[in-house]
Amino acid sequence: MGAYILRRLLLVIPTLLGIMIVNFTLVQFVPGGPIEQIIAQIEGQGDVFAGFAGSGDAGAGAEPGGGVFDDKYVGARGLPPEFIAELEKEFGFDKPPVERFLTMMGNYLTLDFGESYFRSVSVIDLVLEKMPVSISLGLWSTLIAYLVSIPLGIRKAVKDGSRFDTWTSAAIIVAYAIPGFLFAILLLVLFAGGSYWQIFPLRGLTSDNWEELSLLGKVADYFWHITLPTIALTISAFATLTLLTKNSFLDEIKKQYVMTARAKGLSERRVLYGHVFRNAMLIVIAGFPAVFIGVFFGGSIIIETIFSLDGLGRLGFEAAVARDYPVIFGTLFIFGLLGLIVGIISDLMYVLVDPRIDFEKREG
Repeated sequence: MGAYILRRLLLVIPTLLGIMIVNFTLVQFVPGGPIEQIIAQIEGQGDVFAGFAGSGDAGAGAEPGGGVFDDKYVGARGLPPEFIAELEKEFGFDKPPVERFLTMMGNYLTLDFGESYFRSVSVIDLVLEKMPVSISLGLWSTLIAYLVSIPLGIRKAVKDGSRFDTWTSAAIIVAYAIPGFLFAILLLVLFAGGSYWQIFPLRGLTSDNWEELSLLGKVADYFWHITLPTIALTISAFATLTLLTKNSFLDEIKKQYVMTARAKGLSERRVLYGHVFRNAMLIVIAGFPAVFIGVFFGGSIIIETIFSLDGLGRLGFEAAVARDYPVIFGTLFIFGLLGLIVGIISDLMYVLVDPRIDFEKREG
């Protein structure tokens, strides 16, 4: 097993390098970089895309002598070429793309992820600042989904075709069909003072007086704030995981070894949790990294916006809009590395659940 883990760890390096190369290359062809953002602000457009939208009219009245800057940076007409050159030097765009990429990756190897172009804060500090919100959402949503879905899925498999199975399936389908953002708005309307009850707070991860609260008060305040966004994130993962657990158990229950165990006189509980559970849970455990990473990065963007939570989802979205390249590439490297490591942890969980699995023999 040790040799397999070592090979997987070594494979992380070219995989992560490939991810960075592809994304860095794509960015070179995307219009509206950080320099264009600054030019748009100087010209009073407020947003770089406004400059691109009006580029046709601007070209008609452009002053002669603009040269390459008129073609390279739409909206830069009238700005001194020396100013544009200084901006390029400050952001490092006076160097070829290959040199910029190699310099960036060299810095990443020393854990130097640079500083945000527009916030004057290091990328690491930004990530650490936003991390508690995303960890809270991802951790509790995944934990609740597994704690509810696994017992429910097992129960549905045992009661397959019964009234219990039918009405719970209907409820799960409805839950899965509701978009997360729509369910989040519904929760706000019902329980956050929208039109009915004001039971939970409308925004934020903690109250303004959080520092003044006792230890128990801080814990209660934290869970008070995180309840609604966690429920909103859990709804879709809950539905998928329940059906996955049920189908996995149904497949195992129909196998010959289960009938043999029952014929030997073993109790139903012993059959389910002593034999079926270990095999059926393999596919569920395999989906754990995808569930956690999906909740951690994907669904949290809209939920963070709706509940005014300042987490990694909003950080990534704002960085992409502002073309804040150090934040974009820094977070991509950090979380790409995290995702690859979580995949290795998933394989270790396979072995933990079923020691009969030997990845080295499978590869051989």
